[in-house]
Amino acid sequence: MSPATPTSFTELGALPAHAHAQQDAVRYLRLPSTVRERCGHVANAVAAGRSSHLLLDRSRLPELARRVVRLTRERYPGGTVPLHSRWRHFEAGGVDRRGLLDARLRGMDRADAARVRIELAIVAVLLDGPSAPEWQFREPGSGRQHGRAEGLAVAAFEAFMAGVFSSDSRDPLRVDAAALVRLDVDTLGRMLQARPDNPLPGLDARLRLLHRLAAMLRERPDIFGVPARPGRLFDLLGHVLVRGPDGRDQRLPVQRLRAAVMLRTLIKAFGSVWPGGAPMAGRTLGDVWAHPLAGGSGPSAGRVPFHTMAQWLVLSLVEPMASGGIEIDLLDELTGLAGIRHGGLFIDAGVVVPREPAFLQAPHMVGDAAIVEWRALTVVLLDELARLVRAELGRPAMSLPEVLEGGVVAAGRELAAERRPGGPPPLRVSGVGTLL
Repeated sequence: MSPATPTSFTELGALPAHAHAQQDAVRYLRLPSTVRERCGHVANAVAAGRSSHLLLDRSRLPELARRVVRLTRERYPGGTVPLHSRWRHFEAGGVDRRGLLDARLRGMDRADAARVRIELAIVAVLLDGPSAPEWQFREPGSGRQHGRAEGLAVAAFEAFMAGVFSSDSRDPLRVDAAALVRLDVDTLGRMLQARPDNPLPGLDARLRLLHRLAAMLRERPDIFGVPARPGRLFDLLGHVLVRGPDGRDQRLPVQRLRAAVMLRTLIKAFGSVWPGGAPMAGRTLGDVWAHPLAGGSGPSAGRVPFHTMAQWLVLSLVEPMASGGIEIDLLDELTGLAGIRHGGLFIDAGVVVPREPAFLQAPHMVGDAAIVEWRALTVVLLDELARLVRAELGRPAMSLPEVLEGGVVAAGRELAAERRPGGPPPLRVSGVGTLL
């Protein structure tokens, strides 16, 4: 794959620390620090009893932290906890799928191989999301069955390795716009083994995400080239345009990239792909929703950003970028992921308490005020839980993504299984492309 043409699209230069809201409200809402700020406003209001939907009982957090610590020690007895990302789901069943991919990439240029890994991660993230508890993916060859996030990841891996996302049979290990456009719901259903006896909700929504990705790729040939491929994000993220003393732009390679800067760039690149709230100034904001408790000032007031799928993509691109020689650092600038996998944990642990029992039986939309509150509480409580877990483990430098991987997701599944047959999440939210 040839490198993309230099572009001024990315914002990899230094970001001023002052007057963000006044200068550019859209840019401000792309910052993970804004996610924490606005979620904190909502959490403070809920704690003060100003929510008509939810109550907050922080006294249950220490008990939950002990559960997370226990599971972290059981799952990673050696003490080394990997990063929470889509690559962990590729390890389902103890199969070294990364090794299978690496064997296919042997002899390929390092940068090209990184672009391939990026493309696999992107389609796997876009196909992620809520699934039916009974849905299972039977892995070809071995016959192993996988459900939930792991099943979706293995299905994406199998399709990628089979060339489903490539329009060129001579180059199967790639994703390109032409192949994505040709996908239809029947093909996607077969790929994910969705049938009446193996139901998987959200097929249409997942297909829309892939089609939107194709449209976005084609709209920016300066970034994604011809044929249009998302792997050229490697070039976008791996270089910065700076203006030299002579007034001309220079394209300089980078070896390290801050997670928050990477997030801003991905939101800007993928803003038209993910569903989201109302746009601002004609620009798509993505996973940003209005709420009366959000606070703030200026044009961004009253809006709560989450960017859950974008942050999930950042985490899932850390390893592919590193394989190409670019390290992503300061991962704790990112927030916890405000989705069903993490947020359900706090409901089942009794930390977040619905005011009305009917809240857990009713269907919800991702933009509902009560769901925005619950997601905001999830972001704040994940930070608080992580501090308790670090202290209990005696690992003050443990990153938030490591805490999530160590025991948070496992604790959520354990609690769900204790409370409901089959372990489905405690509430129903329509949000494929927004929620995990």
